[in-house]
Amino acid sequence: MARLKADHFLDLARKSGLVDPDQLDRFLAKFRDQRGGQASDDADQIASGLVESGLMTRWQADQILAGRYKGFFLGKYKLLGHLGSGGMSHVYLAEHPLMHRRVAIKVLPKNRVHDSSYLARFRREAQAIAALDHRNIVRAYDIDHVNDIHYLVMEYVEGCDLQTLVAKEGVLDYARAADYIRQAAEGLEHAHQAGLIHRDVKPANLLLDRHNVVKVLDLGLARFTGEDRASLTVAYDENVLGTADYLAPEQAIDSHGVDARADIYSLGCSLYYVLTGRPPFPEGTLPQRLMMHQKSPPPDIRQQRPDAPEDLLEICLKMMAKKPSARYQSAQEVADALADWLRAHGHGFDSSVLGGGSSGRLPRITPETASEKGDTSASREWPSGVRAALAAATTESGVLSAEPLDGPRQAAPRTASPAHGAGKATAVPRAVPMERPSGKAPLRVAKPLEDEADPLAELIGEIVPPTALPAESGLPASSTTGLGRRRSGTPPWLWAVIAAGAALAVVLILLGVLLSL
Repeated sequence: MARLKADHFLDLARKSGLVDPDQLDRFLAKFRDQRGGQASDDADQIASGLVESGLMTRWQADQILAGRYKGFFLGKYKLLGHLGSGGMSHVYLAEHPLMHRRVAIKVLPKNRVHDSSYLARFRREAQAIAALDHRNIVRAYDIDHVNDIHYLVMEYVEGCDLQTLVAKEGVLDYARAADYIRQAAEGLEHAHQAGLIHRDVKPANLLLDRHNVVKVLDLGLARFTGEDRASLTVAYDENVLGTADYLAPEQAIDSHGVDARADIYSLGCSLYYVLTGRPPFPEGTLPQRLMMHQKSPPPDIRQQRPDAPEDLLEICLKMMAKKPSARYQSAQEVADALADWLRAHGHGFDSSVLGGGSSGRLPRITPETASEKGDTSASREWPSGVRAALAAATTESGVLSAEPLDGPRQAAPRTASPAHGAGKATAVPRAVPMERPSGKAPLRVAKPLEDEADPLAELIGEIVPPTALPAESGLPASSTTGLGRRRSGTPPWLWAVIAAGAALAVVLILLGVLLSL
């Protein structure tokens, strides 16, 4: 695609509605003054200046440089960036223009919006997640739709997920690891008390904010305890759900029949990861790793960390017991065990995390509790459908994912000091931090959004090529840089003339018909 000229870029910027016209004019006047009164026809320079001044994000500027100007607003929110995509949602960073609060918006894939039963259950389950109120859970604020775009508005958290933290800084010291997993267990207990099972607990879904508070995120795979086959997650996700490196043995057999103890197993694998820098079974094909979760004991953590406390390892191994009946029976039991361990070893922690939000324990949405379910034996025979799902899961199209590790798998682990900073990330795994670039850094021209399942891609992805507008404005250079606002399109007076002419023609036709009678 041809590079945009300044007048084309500014025309699209005005049409986008991202920048107040007066603010844009003031910026352009200052921009010209900084250049000694000289106009610029370099759209990249103008875009870089807008980003540096805070009038646009880099993502917004990239979209406009690529010829796009629509779809930057969703309901009452302004989109700031595209954070990522998953099998169940597309996630955007957004801001409420009046409250100036940043949020993460999860957008339902458009191939689901024409199924009324799916939408009804999406709303019901999203409302249940929104009812969760706990310090250790990423909160959901709102659910809404604009035409066929249905979305969930969630808390945006600046911080770093535990997978990224360990990959960057090394394994955690024992007290820090115990406290972070304790906090995650508190959040999971709150969800379990509300009748929700997470089903995708892993280090990448445990976010550490700037105040060392761990928040459980991405309840996109969550299900209600006791839900029937008509449930949203059951009806539309027939494959095995979860992440292979942290999947409970019974979840690989029947991901829709698990209870809270499956989350406890996954949380135990997450504790193993932050202590060793790798999941329990990092090697082998996907089916081989799932089978090791079924049959094999995890490698002894003391092979890598000989000084690991025996009593902490006992907690980790009990969380990772193959049979659900041998594990802790609730996430609260896990949190209590880790809290006792911290106290016994002379480590303090923020007790205000206990109890979480103002609502305390929520009533269950369904009467069936996790403890009322029988054990799912890890030795059950895998049905043929699961074998087929495992085969499909080795491709990118499978629901089950094997989370790649950024850190070394075989190298001796480093230990992350509690004093180290956590870096920046977001409430979405693999999210891109929104940072202001230097004015000299060239902006990357965004690639088209090609995912057909993303309902916003049709709006944001509409490209206006340079040939759709005059290549040259025909105005003096000062107007090109925005000192005189350039208006495009058909002038209003011409529309008035056309409308009057059409009305006159209708009147004449009616008179002719009457005279012929």
